[in-house]
Order: sequence, then C-alpha cells, then structure tokens
Amino acid sequence: MKISSAVSSVFKNAIEPKSVAFAHCDLPCGVYDPAQAKIEALSVKATMEKYAASSDVDFKSRAVAIKEERSELVKHHLWVLWTDYFKAPHFEAYPQLNALFNEATKLAGAGGTKGTNDVAVADKLIAKIDEIAEIFWATKKA
Repeated sequence: MKISSAVSSVFKNAIEPKSVAFAHCDLPCGVYDPAQAKIEALSVKATMEKYAASSDVDFKSRAVAIKEERSELVKHHLWVLWTDYFKAPHFEAYPQLNALFNEATKLAGAGGTKGTNDVAVADKLIAKIDEIAEIFWATKKA
C-alpha cells in the first residue's frame, strides 16, 4: 500500500520536532563525578584479591565474571566524563587529558583489568582515575 505524498507530509509535520535544543551535558551541571569510575575500579581490585585468596573453582569463576562486568562499568563511567563532561577548553588547558582517558580505558579493557587478575594492573587503573579526578575537580573550581 502506497501512502500519498499529502498524507506523508501531514504525518511528517505532525511528528517532526518544532525546535531543536542543544545542551552541553545530559543533565544540569553537577551530575558528573569520577568517583563512579573509582568505586568500580576499587571493586575490580577487591574482586581480584578475593580471587587470589580463594581455592574454590566456582567462586573464582564468579569473581572473574564480576571483575569483567565492573571493568566494563569503569570504562562506561570514564567515557561519559570524556565525551560528555570535558569540553575543548578543558583539553586545551590540560593537553594530557586525552592520553589519560585513553590509557585509563585501556587499563579497564581486555588488555587491562578485564584480561588479568593482576592487582598491580588495578592499581595502575586507580592511579589513572585519580589523575583524571584531579583535573576534573580543578575544572569544577574554575
């Protein structure tokens, strides 16, 4: 069944937005916080420690699944900060910011905490998140 162009035009006009709004963030300022990524990274580290301390195969299997899920959440929270909170003036003032986010998300990925149970890797991830947090809070004061 073919819809006539007049009907199509009426339908399009009925659902097409009348105006488009642009915002610099998902919600009003103040909702972003690198603490979300850090809490998940600390959970990753704690899970790795529990994994190492256990001899129960089933427990270890669950620990790996949880660690990988939390690692993915670290990446998610970092990406939200990177793509939604930080803007061009921040990257100009802190030229190391892109590299920090790149390194941190890789540390939370398959080549990092998702792919190992080495607590030292989790510590490196937490340190990168702390560096990002320091910059984040400096931008909030500005």
